[in-house]
Amino acid sequence: MMLLKKGTAVLAAGFMAMSLAACSSNSSSGNASEKKEVAPVEKEGDKTVVRFWHAMGGDTQKVLDNIVQDYNESQDKYEIKAEFQGTYEESLTKFRSTKTSKTAPALVQSSEITTKYMIDSGKITPVQEWMDKDNYDTSQLEEAITNYYTVDDKMYSMPFNSSTPVLIYNKDAFKEAGLDPEKAPRTYSELQRAAKALTKKEGNSTKQYGFSMLNYGWFFEELLATQGGLYVDQENGREGTAEKATFQGKEGERIFNLLNDMNKEGSLGNYGTNWDDIRAAFQSKQVAMYLDSSAGVRNTIDTADFNVGVAYIPHPDEVDPEGVIIGGASLWMTNMVSDETQQGAWDFMKYLATKEVQAKWHTGTGYSSINPEAYEEELVKEQYKKYPQLRVTVEQLQSTKTSPATQGAHISVLPESREAIVKALESMYEGKDPKQALKEAAEATERAMKLSNRTTQK
Repeated sequence: MMLLKKGTAVLAAGFMAMSLAACSSNSSSGNASEKKEVAPVEKEGDKTVVRFWHAMGGDTQKVLDNIVQDYNESQDKYEIKAEFQGTYEESLTKFRSTKTSKTAPALVQSSEITTKYMIDSGKITPVQEWMDKDNYDTSQLEEAITNYYTVDDKMYSMPFNSSTPVLIYNKDAFKEAGLDPEKAPRTYSELQRAAKALTKKEGNSTKQYGFSMLNYGWFFEELLATQGGLYVDQENGREGTAEKATFQGKEGERIFNLLNDMNKEGSLGNYGTNWDDIRAAFQSKQVAMYLDSSAGVRNTIDTADFNVGVAYIPHPDEVDPEGVIIGGASLWMTNMVSDETQQGAWDFMKYLATKEVQAKWHTGTGYSSINPEAYEEELVKEQYKKYPQLRVTVEQLQSTKTSPATQGAHISVLPESREAIVKALESMYEGKDPKQALKEAAEATERAMKLSNRTTQK
C-alpha cells in the first residue's frame, strides 16, 4: 500500500499550511470547478496529451504503466502521460504550487485524507460533472468505495487504489497455542483472550506478542467507524462544517481501554509508527496478530514461512459492526486544462473502471476493485485459488453498511488529527490515563479545526 508518511509532525504541519492556503484562495467548495485560464491543448501527433500525476512506485508502478500502455494502444484520440511524482505528500506539495501551463496535469492521484483539501483547492472539476454529461452509470462501482468520495450527493473524484484494514494472523501460532486457526477473533474479548494465549515469555522478555496495532490514526478511525462512532460533529462533517471532535466518546474509549489493558498485561507489542517494523515483527514471529492494509495481504502471504490467516477487524462485544472506511487514493480532474483534455482524462477514468482493467489492477497490486464485476473475471478467480484470504477483504468491504461513520470524516485537518491520535496512543502506553489521552487528542483536533474554519470563512 502506498502510504503517506502519516504519523509525523512534519507532514501534519505541512498539510495544515497547504489546507489553510487552499481555504484562503477558495472560500467555498462550490467554486472548485470554476475555470478561469486553461492550458492550451497539448498534442503528440494526432493525439491529445493527458498528463497524469501519480504516486505509485515499485511493482505497483509497473502494473500501472502496463495499464496506461494498453489504453494508449487501444485508441487513437488520447495519449496518457503517466508521471510519477514521488510519495503522496511530495506529489501534493507539487500540485499545490502548480499553475496553469502546457505541462499542468489533467489527472492527479491523491490520498483519501486529502479529500476536503482537494475540494477546497479551487483547482479541480468534480468528476460528477463528466458523469452527468455522459450519463455514466455509477451503480456499476462499489458503493462502499464511492461513498467516501461523495459529498452532498456529488462525486468529486474517481476511486482508484482502494484498500481497507484487516486482521492478519499466524495460523501456525494459533495451532500451537491451542486455538482454532480457522476462527479468528471477532470481538474485543475474543481478541484479548487470544492475545494472552499467543503471548510467549522468556524470563523477563517477550518472545512473541499476541497482538499489535501500528500507532497510526487510520486504524483508530476504522475501529471507531465499525462501531458506528463519528469522528467529528455535523454527521462526520458531511452535513456541514465540523467544529467539534466526537471520537472521545464511548466508542473511542472502548478502543483506548482495550489497547491499554492489553499493553498492561503484556500481550500488546508496540512497534511505533513504522509499517516495515510491524510487518517484519510478524514475519519473524515476534507478533502473532496485527492490523494491516488489505493491499499488503498478498505480499505478507508470499513472504511468510507459515500459514497466514486474514479476518475482519475486531469490534466490541456489545456492538453490531457497521463495516470499514475506505483507504487508499482517488483520481482528481484538474480545471487547469481544456475541455478537450478533460474529455481525454474522463475517457481514461472510464477505462480504468472497467471490470477487465480492475481485474488486472486488483490481482497485480492487491488493491480492491472499484468495479465489483471484476471479481467474476477468470484472472481474479485464478488468483483466489492461490490466495483465498483475499476473499475476506472483499467480503468485509461489501458487507459494510452505508452511514456517516463508514463514509469517514470530512475535515481538512485530518492529518493533524491523526498525529494527535498517535501522540495520545504513545502517551497512554507510557502510563497516561486513556480517557485523558483521548481528551487531549480531541482538544488538539478542535484547535486545528477552529483555525482552519476561521481561515475558510475569511
